[in-house]
This record gives sequence, structure tokens and C-alpha cells, in this order.
Amino acid sequence: MASQLLHPGVLDEGLRSGLFLSGLRRTGKTTFLRNDLIPALEQQGALVIYVDLWSDTKASPGALVRGAVRQALAELQSPVSSLLRAKLASLRQVDVAAMGFTFGFQLETLGREGGATMAQAFAEVVDQAKADLVLIIDEVQQAVTSDDGNQMLLALKAARDAVNLQPHMPGSFLFIGTGSHRAQVSELTARRNQAFAGATSLPYPALGRDYVEHVLQRLGEAGIRPLPSLDGAVACFETLGNRPEELGQALRQMHANASSGVEPDTLLSVIASTLRSKAVDIELSKVERIGSLAMAVFSRVARADSLARGLFSAEAAAEYAKAVGREVRTDEIQSVVNELLADNILMRPSHGRYDVTDPYVKEIWREREAFPPEI
Repeated sequence: MASQLLHPGVLDEGLRSGLFLSGLRRTGKTTFLRNDLIPALEQQGALVIYVDLWSDTKASPGALVRGAVRQALAELQSPVSSLLRAKLASLRQVDVAAMGFTFGFQLETLGREGGATMAQAFAEVVDQAKADLVLIIDEVQQAVTSDDGNQMLLALKAARDAVNLQPHMPGSFLFIGTGSHRAQVSELTARRNQAFAGATSLPYPALGRDYVEHVLQRLGEAGIRPLPSLDGAVACFETLGNRPEELGQALRQMHANASSGVEPDTLLSVIASTLRSKAVDIELSKVERIGSLAMAVFSRVARADSLARGLFSAEAAAEYAKAVGREVRTDEIQSVVNELLADNILMRPSHGRYDVTDPYVKEIWREREAFPPEI
């Protein structure tokens, strides 16, 4: 992937417009980015800036990105920066590494009215480093939940065009976005009104049978017995949404209960179902702590096959009133919705449209309620 991004062949040139990867939470996306992709990009001479929009869900997405960019650029200004030593070593940029970068703007003005734009900042970085600059935004769908986030995406698109379309630029600006909400991440490239419309959107490939086989092999080499069959462990992994951490937890519980006399595959299946349900219970307990009105609002959003609308309509208020056993006011509904958004339980992809942030939670809630799909 690093080679396709930095040294694209004819069929890979579309990646220069942006690459978006989507997959369920806790399936290994962030681990892949931090432990595999970023080191591979850096080994090939790229400068990489990483920011996670879920690192502070109460902060503005735009502020998080601008903060990460300012921090990276501040490091580049320091001649003793680890960023310079590690990331420019392969380029042998002796002069730059010895002196540090010099920018024609003040870092604190970056992204502010009248200050430096992302396009100006990235163009200066690429020009001085004579290298590709890669910005990776994890949980990128969070950006479309606010006007500030949407403006930030437009600024990054403008930066992409300003750097990549400039003749004789010694490097390119590459943008990678990953997210846990497949539909929302796909919309970032499919909808014509989005900043990165037309960019490449791919599903993040979940770990599968070969990974489970590897785990069982390691357990066997460690002398852990009894072990489930490969088919039984794969079924468990799929029940848990192909999540490595949950698989490890299920196997630990199976080992702890090995003396029960239950056949390993059967025991593991029961444990997997229990863990799957427990994971959602934890999320739903957050809603319950907010109150019965929050549960009514969450239920309305979760019932929608795509995006829920009309959370503040008279029809919705009547539905909430029936659920909580009393009349509810619009300001109460607004307060609850704001709290659900702040706790990252719900997300607002655009004005008046809402969804459950974690599609895994929505899926299991619908299974429990046996809610039929809309026709």
C-alpha cells in the first residue's frame, strides 16, 4: 500500500485523489495504521502526520487536525527533532536536518482567518523536505458532524490540489482517511457535495481464517490445552465481528473454564455469544444512564435502516412521550440529543440526519428487537 501511494503505477494514480478505508471498530484499523502503514511510508521517505478524531470527541474535528499539523510543523522547525532524524534520514537531507525547517508564516495563524492556509503550509513542507507528505485522519467520518469539520475537509482538498497540481513540486500531498462507519465513509467519496468526491474508497480487509489459525498455533506452541477446532475458533471470531481483542478474551475464558467438561467448540460458542451481547450492553448502559428519554431517542435512530430524521418533530415527540409516560418538550429532546452526540453514542453526518456511531451496536440492537428491515 505504501508503494502504491508513494510510487503509483498507471492503475494506482487515482489514489492521489485520496484513499478512504472503512471497517468496523476494533477490527485492527488503527493498529494497522500505526504499526504497519506509517512505518512503511516513513521507510520510503514520506513525512506522516496522524490524527485520531475520536481522541477527543468533544473537540472540533478541525481543531484536532490543525493542532496535529501545528505540532508536526513545530517539530520540523527544531534541528534536534526526532521527526527530522527519523523521517528524513533516508533522504539524507543534511542541510535541512541540521538547521530545521523555516516557514514563511507563524504556526499559530495556521487555519485562522487571515493566517496561513493548509495549502500554503503543506506546499512549504513538501518543497523543503523534497518528500511526500501524508496526512492520515482516523475516524474521518467524525469530520462531517460539524461545519468546522466540513470546512477542514475542503481546506485539505484545496491543499491536495495546490501541491499535487503544481509543476516541478518535489513531492506530493497524500490524504488517507479511515473510519468505523462504512456508509458514512463511503459517502465522503460518493456524494458530489463532499470535498473528496471521486477519491478511492475501499473496505478495510478484516482478519480471517489465517489469523485465527496463527493464534491457535501460538497457543499450541505455548502448551495451552484443550484447544478448539479451527472451524470452531473461526466461527467464534466471526460472531465477535472479527475483532482480535474479543477473540483473545473468549479464548482466555474458554481456558479458564476448561474443567467444566464442556466440549471446547461448544464452550467457545457460548462464550462468544455472551461477549457479543455484553459489548452492546456496555454501550446501551451509557444511554440508560442519561435517562428514559435518551433510550427513546436512541431507539428511534437505531430503527432507521439508513439515517434517522425528524428527531424533533411533533410525531417524534409523541413517540417519546408514549415511551417515557409523560409529555416531553423540544428543549429536553435537544439536550438529550446533544448529550448522546457528546458521548459519541450518536453521530450527526449532516444537518437533521442522525445515526448510531457504532454500526455493530446498531446491528445487535436490531437483532434483539427483531426489528424487520424497511421495505
